[in-house]
Amino acid sequence: MRSPRRNRGAMAAESPPPLLLSLVDEFVSGLQDSRSKDAAKGVKEGQFSVLQLVEALGQSLTSTQPHTRARGVQLLSEVLQESYAELTEREVELLLAFYENRLKDHYVITPPVLRGLQALTKSRRLPPGAAVSMLKALFQDVHVQSLMLAERACVYNMLINLMESREDELKGLGADFVFGFVQSMDGERDPRNLLLAFQIARNILLRGYNLGKFTEELFEVTSCYFPIDFSPPPNDPHGITKEELIQALRAVLTGTPKFAEFLLPLIIEKLDSDVQSAKVDALQTLAACVRQYEDKDLVDFLEGLWSSLRREVFQTSSEKIESAALAALTALTSCLSRSVLKSDSEDSLSTFLDLVLKDCKHHLFEPDLKLVWPSAKLLQAACSTSYRAGHHITAAVMPPLVEQYNSRTQCSHRRTLLEVEQRFIQSAAASCQSVDQDESLFSAYKDSLCSMVFSALSESNSSLQITAASLLTSLAQQTGLLSDSDIDLAVDHLTRLLLTDEDESVSLAVVECAGALAGRHPAAFIAKLIPTLKKEMFPDQREASELRSHDAVRQRCLSALAAVSVQASVVQESAPVLLDVLSSVHADPSCFSTDEVVHACLSLQKIAERLQDDEETSRCFHDVVIPRLLSLALQAALQSEGSCGRRSPLVEEAVLSAMVPVISAACSRPQTMFAEQTASRVVSLFLDGDVSFLPDNSLPSQVPLLQKKQQQEDEDSWRRSQLVCLLMACVCSFPRSVEVPQEERLLSALKELSCSCSHPLSYTSAAKCFAGLLNKKPEGTDLDGWIQRTVKRVSGELDRTSSSCRLQAFTLLIWVAKALLLRYHPSFSALTDKLFSLLHDADLGPMAADGFSLLMSDSTDVLNRGYHADVRIMYRQRFFSENSAKLVQGFNAAPKEKKPNFLKALSNIVNKLPKQVQVSELPALLSLLLEALTCPDQGVQLSTLSCLEPVLVTPPQVLIQQLEALVSRLLALVGSPSMKIRIASIRCVLALSHLPSHEVLPFRARVLRALAPPLDDRKRLVRREAVQARGEWFLLGSPGGR
Repeated sequence: MRSPRRNRGAMAAESPPPLLLSLVDEFVSGLQDSRSKDAAKGVKEGQFSVLQLVEALGQSLTSTQPHTRARGVQLLSEVLQESYAELTEREVELLLAFYENRLKDHYVITPPVLRGLQALTKSRRLPPGAAVSMLKALFQDVHVQSLMLAERACVYNMLINLMESREDELKGLGADFVFGFVQSMDGERDPRNLLLAFQIARNILLRGYNLGKFTEELFEVTSCYFPIDFSPPPNDPHGITKEELIQALRAVLTGTPKFAEFLLPLIIEKLDSDVQSAKVDALQTLAACVRQYEDKDLVDFLEGLWSSLRREVFQTSSEKIESAALAALTALTSCLSRSVLKSDSEDSLSTFLDLVLKDCKHHLFEPDLKLVWPSAKLLQAACSTSYRAGHHITAAVMPPLVEQYNSRTQCSHRRTLLEVEQRFIQSAAASCQSVDQDESLFSAYKDSLCSMVFSALSESNSSLQITAASLLTSLAQQTGLLSDSDIDLAVDHLTRLLLTDEDESVSLAVVECAGALAGRHPAAFIAKLIPTLKKEMFPDQREASELRSHDAVRQRCLSALAAVSVQASVVQESAPVLLDVLSSVHADPSCFSTDEVVHACLSLQKIAERLQDDEETSRCFHDVVIPRLLSLALQAALQSEGSCGRRSPLVEEAVLSAMVPVISAACSRPQTMFAEQTASRVVSLFLDGDVSFLPDNSLPSQVPLLQKKQQQEDEDSWRRSQLVCLLMACVCSFPRSVEVPQEERLLSALKELSCSCSHPLSYTSAAKCFAGLLNKKPEGTDLDGWIQRTVKRVSGELDRTSSSCRLQAFTLLIWVAKALLLRYHPSFSALTDKLFSLLHDADLGPMAADGFSLLMSDSTDVLNRGYHADVRIMYRQRFFSENSAKLVQGFNAAPKEKKPNFLKALSNIVNKLPKQVQVSELPALLSLLLEALTCPDQGVQLSTLSCLEPVLVTPPQVLIQQLEALVSRLLALVGSPSMKIRIASIRCVLALSHLPSHEVLPFRARVLRALAPPLDDRKRLVRREAVQARGEWFLLGSPGGR
């Protein structure tokens, strides 16, 4: 029996120190396993060397007792695992010779030997040839699959290490290395080791190792696991998933075309399986492997593959299987499309496509049978892969499809044929783009297709018209399929349908189609559609008396104008038409309804939001739309009642609120040149009454809209003051790089207006505008001064209970608080404390509680990221962490009549927090939330229920401990007078049914009794929720239930 001791003269002259001898003796005797760590630490710190350790182990390594030898080798291996980096090449060589010899020793010694060899494979000083000798000894002397799991992992890790560091030497072994690996892996079962084995097999394939005559053996030893059938045990500490194994094995099976002759028959066989996951795995593997193959690898299996794919689509039992089969067909056809045509070889793509056409083509002409759509999907999947494939299929399919359409009379059949053709056009578009083909595959059929579309649009069947509109959209998206005359005819048809067809679904399809066509052919819409719509919206007396719903036609016209305005040239024509609606209703309030005016503003808003930083469109909005909106609103505010006793609808809050997002969307664009000009004009208008930029010269030369003295002149001053909402839309939407002129003066006027005006829209808009400007104002003494003065003014008004402006001061307080909260300004705490103190106020307490919801919510018209406000991340969480304790303390100290305010405030805050934060914070707040459910305020109840519902999906343990109290309170709310509360409480009860059965089963009878009355609720929505919840609770503990 050999030992490294005989080489000690060459390796070291020093004897092992007594400490080392003691460590060795205690470890080998089995007294202290931890001595291996002490020995490794000593080697790393230089107290003794590895060679001295070998010297100290001499008697153990040469003992006649296998277990003693095993303990000695184990100590040496564990030390090497920690100190392999310090070894010299000579030491590695000698240790390697020792370990290779030990592989022939007793089987109990093999595990520590393998761990030692694994440590040596990590060494950078592994001598040349060592990898080959190590593997030869390993493959010859060790039967890997007879080892325990950890030792098998050692072998795989050794191979991985050597493939990384000694690849050339391993490749020198030729096919012997592959054969040795196959023998080592054969029969492996553990998923952890399989991942390692698959990694080795993949490296063999991808790095060009010589497979020799063992190609089939390597395939067989890996493919026996296909498809993967693995379910990880619950609470698996290793975290290995089925998907990991599937991907690792798929990387092996698809790693080389040499596997094609074995893999493709296997896939065909597995597609006959009844297990859905096996089918999906096989189809996805097929799609992955053909991406690596050439046509010659597939040609012998095309018929069998097509037969399997066709069956999975024709007889599919799962949408997932169908999608995988279509993806596999696409990949297969793509592979065949890459083949290079030769005069002496068969065109494998044409051969395959002929198979597809033979089985699918005839089904397309049976539009009333169920196989028409599976056949169409298969043909479209093949058609989308390449120009060659698309040309082959369209040439065979399109002429008979056109013929079938012309010969059919039933609308349902014709609609199906149109839908099939539309899918083909969409599929072929991808194949043309992939090869940059300018000419469409359908150029030869464009006349027939256009004829079909226009014929269908002329029909009275709504489904046929909708499908024709979709097909027209698809035709327009491809170059060269629609001529100028076709576009003109299409616009005529779309215009006719907009004006005459009352079907809402047809109108939506037509509007969508018009928008798609206008993006490519704007001139036709400028010349034909927009003038026709304008004429229809502003009819003379004769046209207004026509027998059709004119209001509905106007609504469709307004929607169409917004949809087609996708190019700057169209916007310049459509925007004035929409503005004319506002001008007309201002001149004659009877010509348009308020809803139609709001719809016109909504159309302008859609156009503004669609701006893509286009200079011409931005110029149109800043020079035309915004000045005209301001002019019309100002004229309406200054106008006295008309002869009929009606004011202009433009002074109504609904209309002004609709104008706000139009201006905001236009001003929020990053075109700063126009923004600075608009800012200067608008501020001058509101501060100095400068109307010179407005398009109407009939206005007074001086209309100072923000001066308090002017606002108190007459009782109608509110009509002028409320225009501040348009100022807010403008100055609060600019990018922060745009400087607002006269900002100090503007802030002063806004603060005064917000604290003194009695009109709700006026003082609220002024407060929002003031807050929006403060939010964007740079840090510094100027900002701090404004905050201090605002707090002083607000506090003065709020502290005087006799003040008539307390509500206005509170509104300013809440919006300034929100502005500072969003940007993490330190002065926010002072405003928060003031807000907390108002929860005790007899008049403002409930409003203060609602104010916390405003603080935590996103605002749509000001103080949001879309309008460039300074919004820091996680501001809600920060507010909650800093103030939740104050709310709890305030609740505990508040008198009984004030407690609902604190509960409502807390509920509003928690309700706006992310779900993860709610779950983490619930334990500390649960008692208060349960108390909130008993609060008589219905707003508190609803807010608390909406907070609890998402938490109940995965409730924390503290909530389960409070189930008795929670169930009692929820069941009490099931009979609430409020429908929303009844619905929310029933949903919470439903969520409780999904908790562990043993926790909720004791409440089953009580819940079923409580849910019986809602089954007869007068509201259908409540009945629906009650049926679902009671059904889930009824199944608890029942046979077949949960």
